[in-house]
This record gives sequence, C-alpha cells and structure tokens, in this order.
Amino acid sequence: MVKNKLIRMDNVGIVVESLDEAIAFFTELGLNLEGRATIEGEWAGRVTGLGNQHVEIAMMVTPDGHSRLEISRFLTPSVVADHRNAPVNALGYLRAMFTVADIDKTLVGLQKMGAQLVGEVVKYEELYRLCYIRGPEGILIGLAEQLTENRSPL
Repeated sequence: MVKNKLIRMDNVGIVVESLDEAIAFFTELGLNLEGRATIEGEWAGRVTGLGNQHVEIAMMVTPDGHSRLEISRFLTPSVVADHRNAPVNALGYLRAMFTVADIDKTLVGLQKMGAQLVGEVVKYEELYRLCYIRGPEGILIGLAEQLTENRSPL
C-alpha cells in the first residue's frame, strides 16, 4: 500500500463581511496582498458543495512567502452561520497564530485598527510571549513573539 505524502499546507481560509477591512487589518499585521479576484459559477460550487456561488477572495501571504491566508466574502449563497465571537474553547476552527518580531509594537498598530486583547500578554517559559486578540469582525488571532533562538513547538 502506497502512503500519501503531504507536500505543504497551502492556506487557511476565513470568511468575512468586509474584505477591505480584513485586508487592511492583515496588512497592518504584516501580511502582503498577493492577489484579489472574484470567483463565481457552478464549477466553483462543485468544489465547495454550495452550488452556484459568487465569492470575492483575497490571498494574503506572510513575508517569508511560505504561508497564506485566503479571505473570502460570499455574495451568494448567503452566509448561514456566524462563529466569530465563539470563545477559545469552542469546537471547530479556533484561530490563526502568527509569529511577530515585537508583540507590543504589533498590538499598538492593530489596536489602532480596532483589535481587542482577549486576555493578557503572557510568557510561556523563556521561549515565547503570547496573546490572543479579536480582529475585524471578531476574528480570533494568536500572536507569538519568540524570545529565544531555541525553537520549541507549542
């Protein structure tokens, strides 16, 4: 039996009401807009299982070029559920975590754009400073500042 080999993770997707606000927020965080497009038609719905759909998407990429965030705004069909304000222990998608150079400076910039600190900035051993914030539309984002070169998985 041949085992499939994972090549990479391409992106994480987030659905929003305002694509422009989400792009501005994630640009402030440090991601770059890689492209923006409208996807529509029955062919796209065959992939998602939604039938005939009309979606605006923006692809954001991290500065190192390795990770992407796909932000979608569904025009049709209408959004059917809203998990944006779910607590961190809710089932399903939780958050995206980003490593930043300076968590305090990052927070100042993002708070000017409406981000709210969920709890507080805490230190995990001598390895990281960590926090959760609520970004545009209540999206939960994790921030991590690496304190040492010895990288340990969280």
